[in-house]
Amino acid sequence: MLIPETKLKEVVTRHQELEARMAGELPPESFVALSREYAELSPVVEGVRAWNMARDELAGLEALIADPATDAEMRDLAHAERGEVQAQLADLENKLLILLSPKDEADRKNAILEIRAGTGGDEAALFAGDLFRMYQSYAGAQGWKVEVLSMSESEMGGFKEIIASVSGQNVFSRLKYESGVHRVQRVPETEAQGRIHTSAATVAVLPEAQEVDIHVDEKDLRVDTYRSQGAGGQHVNTTDSAIRITHVPTGVVVQCQDEKSQHKNRAKAMMMLRAKLYDNERQQQDKARAADRKGQIGSGDRSERIRTYNFPQGRVTDHRINLTLYKLDRVISGEDLNDLIDPLIAHDQAERLAAMGEGA
Repeated sequence: MLIPETKLKEVVTRHQELEARMAGELPPESFVALSREYAELSPVVEGVRAWNMARDELAGLEALIADPATDAEMRDLAHAERGEVQAQLADLENKLLILLSPKDEADRKNAILEIRAGTGGDEAALFAGDLFRMYQSYAGAQGWKVEVLSMSESEMGGFKEIIASVSGQNVFSRLKYESGVHRVQRVPETEAQGRIHTSAATVAVLPEAQEVDIHVDEKDLRVDTYRSQGAGGQHVNTTDSAIRITHVPTGVVVQCQDEKSQHKNRAKAMMMLRAKLYDNERQQQDKARAADRKGQIGSGDRSERIRTYNFPQGRVTDHRINLTLYKLDRVISGEDLNDLIDPLIAHDQAERLAAMGEGA
């Protein structure tokens, strides 16, 4: 794919303009906005400089090879170097194309992680618990913070549903590929005959939204309070601290009962509500773009079966990119989850580059 040089010149020019403007007197809010854009463009500008240097070096080698006055030994050295520089140039071009490819504006955001047990009863709830611990361990290794917002435990020790916020650097950009139906094949502990059962859990990863991302009008909300309940339905709180919020125009309902304070439960519920409304907007935009790019894997379709964890064979398969790894124990522990996420990101980037080529 050819590098869009006009686009590169626009980026370099804009980067220089921002640098000049930031050197002058600016209100704090303007400086923050400009410095953010400047930081986003800086890797592209650095890539352009390296690419231009490599092109100049290649042109110099080509001229040396073509010059009749060049002696044989020097020509041989130039031939050897040309191959290295061509490989370097191809690598720099690929990196530049990725930097120029359309970005998901939510990539830098924190995320709301929702895991719900699907078909399979108690075994599905246990699997939901396994998935949550996988993401919790993975988040810890990335230096991210996980805070449980709401959970409904099953009697066997798993989760019928668990919702958590995950905060840190570029959380959504890596976790967004986890949205969908996760299927597990294993022998449940309660299975006396040793038969393999298939269960499922649904994962939804939503970008955390701020007030600037989505405005929620108080008059559109119906807020109900009730007493918190534990496993089995017993009341664990003697006050009506649990909160259920319904966004009337869309019918979206969220609830939180984990905190003893009604105020804290309301704040968490509002965080979940904003994320759901923001995600709904993004889903509508994705549908509008779906015809252009049917291969996109980061769209977060929660009804799609994306991955199977087969315990008897020790394998995990991601169906979107037909990738199978025979180290399920290291994936489910969170240690090697990157071995699935990295290829998914690479595939998505390739799709974006292909879309750029088609639109060129």
